[in-house]
Amino acid sequence: MLSVLVCIFFVFICFLLQSTVFPHLAFGGIIPNLMIVVTASYGFMRGRKSGLLVGFFSGLIMDIFSSGVLGFYALIYMYIGYLNGVFKKMFFPEDIKLPIALIIGSDFLYNIIIYVLIFLLKGRFQFSYYFLNIIIPEMVYTIIVTCILYPLLLLLENLLERREKEGASKIV
Repeated sequence: MLSVLVCIFFVFICFLLQSTVFPHLAFGGIIPNLMIVVTASYGFMRGRKSGLLVGFFSGLIMDIFSSGVLGFYALIYMYIGYLNGVFKKMFFPEDIKLPIALIIGSDFLYNIIIYVLIFLLKGRFQFSYYFLNIIIPEMVYTIIVTCILYPLLLLLENLLERREKEGASKIV
């Protein structure tokens, strides 16, 4: 139960940071995608089901506070969380290469989906402009922030896991 509350708290804090603090720290109008970091991290740390649920609620909070269609971002983040959960068996907490690669891939996939569903369908065919001026800078900024945020997520996950193991050993 505590891990669920911590997860909800972390999703909410990342949403607040992404929507209030980071717009003031934008570089060329680009802000990092903290919701991708949280969704992907919970996916590969806890598995497909957790990634799916965290992705759904991360996207839902984005949908609620944006002027778009309810469920649009929830569906995208849900799939991203699920796909990251597939890599749980390959995840080792000490190795940061897999999390960085998965977060880069997730951010790239997210931006490609956004381009196709929002820009391409409206007849905006400037993919090279979108790629060079939005996708690449956002991926770089997201990875820089990931180097700070991911260790905090990992530390929290390890503390919660240790606490759950201690609680389970007291019951037995």
